Amino acid sequence: MALSWNEIKQRAVQFASEYANAKQENAETHSFYNDFFHVFGISRRRVASFEAPVKKLGDKKGRMDLFWKGMLVAEQKSAGRDLVKAKEQALDYFPHLKEYELPRYLMISDFQTLELHDLEEKTEIRFPLQELHLNIEHFGFIAGYTKRKFEDQEPVNIEAANLIGDLHDSLVENGYYGIELERFLIRILFCLFSDNTGIFEKHLFKFYIEEKSSEDGSNIGSLLEGLFQTLNQKKEKRPKNMDEDLAKFPYINGDLFAGYLPLFSFDSNMRTQMLKCCHFDWSRISPAIFGAMFQAATDQNKRRSLGAHYTSEQNILKVIQPLFMDELTAQFEKIKHNKNKLAEFHAKIAKLTFLDPACGCGNFLIIAYRELRLLEIKIIHELFSNQLELDVAKFVHVNINQFYGIEIEELPAKIAEVAMWLVDHQMNMKLSEAFGQYFARIPLSSSANIRVGNALRMDWKDIIPPQHLHYILGNPPFIGSKFMDDRQREDMKRVFSEIKGAGILDYVTAWHVVASRYIQGTHIKVGFVSTNSIAQGEQVGILWNILFSHYHIKIHFAHRTFAWKNEAKGNAAVFCIIIGFASFDGDNKTIYEYENPKDDFPKAVSVTNINPYLVNASDVTITSRHLPLCDVPEMGIGNKPIDDGNYLFDEVEKNAFIQKEPSAEKYFRNWLGGDELMSGKKRFCLYLKDAAPNELQKMPEVLKRIKAVKQFRLASKSIPTQNIANIPTRFHVENTPTGHFIVVSKVSTSNREYLPFAIIKDDTICSDLLNIIPSSSLYLLGILSSKTHMSWLKYVCGRLGNAYRYSTNIVYNNFPFPKNPTKQQIKKIEEKAQKILDTRALYPTSSLADLYHPLTMPKELVKAHNELDKAVDAAYGKNSFKTEQERIAFLFALYQDYTTPLLGQEKQKRRKNQ
Repeated sequence: MALSWNEIKQRAVQFASEYANAKQENAETHSFYNDFFHVFGISRRRVASFEAPVKKLGDKKGRMDLFWKGMLVAEQKSAGRDLVKAKEQALDYFPHLKEYELPRYLMISDFQTLELHDLEEKTEIRFPLQELHLNIEHFGFIAGYTKRKFEDQEPVNIEAANLIGDLHDSLVENGYYGIELERFLIRILFCLFSDNTGIFEKHLFKFYIEEKSSEDGSNIGSLLEGLFQTLNQKKEKRPKNMDEDLAKFPYINGDLFAGYLPLFSFDSNMRTQMLKCCHFDWSRISPAIFGAMFQAATDQNKRRSLGAHYTSEQNILKVIQPLFMDELTAQFEKIKHNKNKLAEFHAKIAKLTFLDPACGCGNFLIIAYRELRLLEIKIIHELFSNQLELDVAKFVHVNINQFYGIEIEELPAKIAEVAMWLVDHQMNMKLSEAFGQYFARIPLSSSANIRVGNALRMDWKDIIPPQHLHYILGNPPFIGSKFMDDRQREDMKRVFSEIKGAGILDYVTAWHVVASRYIQGTHIKVGFVSTNSIAQGEQVGILWNILFSHYHIKIHFAHRTFAWKNEAKGNAAVFCIIIGFASFDGDNKTIYEYENPKDDFPKAVSVTNINPYLVNASDVTITSRHLPLCDVPEMGIGNKPIDDGNYLFDEVEKNAFIQKEPSAEKYFRNWLGGDELMSGKKRFCLYLKDAAPNELQKMPEVLKRIKAVKQFRLASKSIPTQNIANIPTRFHVENTPTGHFIVVSKVSTSNREYLPFAIIKDDTICSDLLNIIPSSSLYLLGILSSKTHMSWLKYVCGRLGNAYRYSTNIVYNNFPFPKNPTKQQIKKIEEKAQKILDTRALYPTSSLADLYHPLTMPKELVKAHNELDKAVDAAYGKNSFKTEQERIAFLFALYQDYTTPLLGQEKQKRRKNQ
């Protein structure tokens, strides 16, 4: 397994320190590079050789200091030598290398200065040795990390959406609305696009509006009506005496301009708005933003947050590249010089079919089609680049009718259809540029197959039979289980009928099940974007048990959690995953990892299996468990007053209350919630459980609080809350262990290396925002405070945004504690856990949030946790784990050992014998 980047960076610092005084090429080159490769956890001998012989220009012989075939040549010099000459010397080796030996990277060094040249990307970096750790990711190829770039094509300027939006608003003010207005705007935008991209003669539409319309705009409506009719009319059927400028417009077809629309009246202001649209340069419009512009144009609120409705091309490429484009591109590169195989490959891609069952405005279909056409252009170029005269139209086989979509609303479906025509024309223009001849599919003869309907209530086989489909892709709706409307809940019932626990599943899971059902017995591959909730927490056990047991699904690729970024302002802050799956297994599996969910580019890591937690481990699922898997104390939730805040006080409020009601002082207890635990804030609770009625009667201020609580509970719509109104001095949930006990916050930020557990005295009442273990065991505290438990939390917990949610039934009760730790191992863990508590005590004015912040965590506390981690690893029978992926894979395997039926039977036998 590849080392984590944190580990690589630490090794890089050590390496730079060790070679800080290295100078002599002859004496230190070999050890320098052996240790350099060790930084990445790689044996140099396995991949690269020293002093590899090679011919140079003029039949001279030379030796490469280090040679990794197809990957890297390194040229080493003594300190202070000329690195420019060193680079020239290295490049002299290239002419006599075989094609497959030619390296992508060239590394030049004099020990104290490093240069790396990416010969493919034509980039270079230069830095001093002590800054190696700051530049280490440029060398990721050594460790097996492949940095993937998902470049966006330039989207249309957001100004375009505002221009269309202003025109829309003026039309609404004049009494136009609904589907007719939306269809009108689609036609207008198609004309604007055509005016700049060669469908129309250059600026023919602009000229038509500018020259033919009156200044008051009163005749624009009739001009447009005549234009729409003309665009839908074959040239041979047009009147011979038609206006000469109108006659220049081509016949479009495709039903875009068919059908009656009411006559739209314009005024001078609206004419100005139309002309502003005409003067805007639409030649570089991205059809991927086509739908977002309409959403922005037709809804002022959406216009203010366009980013929430525009899926960026960068994110779409994260789906389609590993789903099919990477494989197709690799095939092309392998056979591009074999014209017979290339022709067969061309025929193959022209038969591929794609379905987006939640296509919206067609963004995924648009980009998928564009990428396929770009590949086809490369194919045509390889096949026919030597032909002087080529009728390119005969060799364009990929078409938009290979693409299918389902959309529940009519307008987005129509937008998707039109946007596919637009991207088709863009690709035709690109082909025209490549071969120096004009090619356009006008009039429109083919369309994408977009069906209006509810994908969860339709039989997808009626749209395209499974045996004729190759790929399913898309971005089904992100709607949590608690936020669905009645129609969506009914959809879920239809899909998950008789599935226990399905009520907690998010809406997106229905698409996974329906797609899995559809692809049975086929080689169809699926790639869906989803909220990260389906790979975390309680949903995993329900959803993936269905997919595994009923449909034999295997995950082929996955993007771990990343921020679903958009290009426009108003960016939607959603954390997502991407899962590619099929009903058959495959050899090449890839996990795309993000050092930070907000990073733009992931690292691609090849793995042997991907489980539902998107980890290289067996297909295990963690289900909700009411009792701990291992022999440890049960964890419970804290206290839930349901008091409308009447029993809770800060220090000032508490002191003021006691001044009014001195007898109440003995009933105050420390109050601890998640915020108080982490920040150290002081809060207090008026705890009346043990107060005698006669004492309560002597405290009028306390009685006011009790009465307010009773009234608050009676006013609730919740029946259980109403029921406890009769005991207003008691909490809805009460959990007050005696002695010391362990607590942890239910929600914790994800930027901490460790989750801070704490031991609390029994003079404190904990809120239900804390989980409580009625034990002060240092051994238990040590295990829970370890990196091992933190890894388990990361991968199996649910999340609130990108924060961790510590669930008793999922995280704690399923955690596989060490099987049979020795007394010495237990004692060691206890000692190290106590050392962590002692180290925290060295900073009495610092809160847990301060102590565990990644930038301010004290060195002594880091060291204490490192020592604890070693002790915990030893209890698991491990010296250490090289990577977090290795650690979590080990825990999943141990979990499976604990949960196998045989082991369960053995446990029962042991209990009977005790």
